[in-house]
Amino acid sequence: MIRILVLVIVVALAACNNPDNKNSTVKEKTQTDSLMDEVMEGHNVAMAKITKLHQTKNQIQQVLDSISKLPTDAKKNSAQYKMKLDSALNRLTRADVAMEKWMSEFNMDSASNDAERRIKYLESEKVKISTVKDAIINSLQNADSVIKKKF
Repeated sequence: MIRILVLVIVVALAACNNPDNKNSTVKEKTQTDSLMDEVMEGHNVAMAKITKLHQTKNQIQQVLDSISKLPTDAKKNSAQYKMKLDSALNRLTRADVAMEKWMSEFNMDSASNDAERRIKYLESEKVKISTVKDAIINSLQNADSVIKKKF
């Protein structure tokens, strides 16, 4: 009886100390999990700015519409400011289109059965979404500075 009890304890301890134990309740994060988290973090930061981007585009368009209704002399005086507004609007639009394009092309399940290909895909997507995120943030900063200057 004591032999059986000792055997059970030894087997139990061996099972608890086995690093290959598949029944572990703690799942280690894989490289693909970490990359996916980084891609989604970039996406979430960019998406958090999209409403502000659309509002800023509308605000700039309203100012441009107002400038177009000014008398000829006032239009001439505001030509340089109008160029800056046009440029800011174009940057905002390009950033917006880039976000839409990235979202439509991103495949969450790409190469899910091939870890090596999935890692390459996610590394590439991380670079892409980082570029989009930066474009959104920079275009908003530029637009805010242009709007504040007035003419």
